[in-house]
Amino acid sequence: QVQLVESGGGLVQAGGSLRLSCAASISAFSSYTMAWYRQAPGKQREMVARISSGGTTNYTDSVKDRFTISRDNRKNTVYLQMNSLKPEDTAVYYCNKFFAQTSWGQGTQVTVSS
Repeated sequence: QVQLVESGGGLVQAGGSLRLSCAASISAFSSYTMAWYRQAPGKQREMVARISSGGTTNYTDSVKDRFTISRDNRKNTVYLQMNSLKPEDTAVYYCNKFFAQTSWGQGTQVTVSS
């Protein structure tokens, strides 16, 4: 059974940093493009960043130059380093496959105060 467990969220002041982790029990993890998503209150879930099996990364415009996605295939884990956080980054953050998404985890709450 596929399981995604996100962690690392918290409350931080604007300008601060957080590092999110996602432990994924996905068979053949290294072969999948993985992504981080977020959902703010009253808004639709949006993709924030993705990383291919080969390490190619893509970011939504609002987080470029501030967020960095990475992966450790030995640990079946994907990370999101978030710097220069803004109040508009406040959301629940989730990870999942980019294509053919599986069941969502519980997410991790990120709250950025102004």
